[in-house]
Amino acid sequence: MTLPHIAIISSSIRMGRNSHRIALYFEKYLKENNWATVEVLDLMEYNFPLFEERLKYQTTPMAKAVDFGGKIKSADGVIIVTPEYNGGYPASLKNVIDLLYDEWQRKPVAISTVSDGNFGGSQVITSLQFILWKIKAWTVNAMFPVPNVTDTFNEAGIPHDKSGTDKRAATFIKELLWCIEAKSKM
Repeated sequence: MTLPHIAIISSSIRMGRNSHRIALYFEKYLKENNWATVEVLDLMEYNFPLFEERLKYQTTPMAKAVDFGGKIKSADGVIIVTPEYNGGYPASLKNVIDLLYDEWQRKPVAISTVSDGNFGGSQVITSLQFILWKIKAWTVNAMFPVPNVTDTFNEAGIPHDKSGTDKRAATFIKELLWCIEAKSKM
């Protein structure tokens, strides 16, 4: 049986970012449970400029933009890990979402929101779901909000309450995997 391939977008490009901890957690969690092959697409490492046009309309696209687009297109599903900045998601995430279009079509996408506060980035979920819906991505119903991230995960993505976190993650990941499986039957 071939495992599905999941791309995890780590959205924050800020120095001292905390949401990357959750991307690392999901990478380890999926591998440990042998549920999927995984690749973290770290927007800090990509260091993209602000794009002036969608990838498919660019006359001389950057190699790393083509690479990123190919990784989203070839992934069976995507997990977006995003912090909440002032009630919204970072510009780095909006930039790469808008870079692509066809690559998002019917792509199962699960959202994990992260904050240092008590609400776990809950204010960003609706706006992110809306833009993904507009480009015809398939947003998964299960969410994975992470409040008080610096108190609940270390810098390597290891949760302080592993069993409780893994239980929540199982629900989240199983919903994404269900959507991936359902799409494969279309």
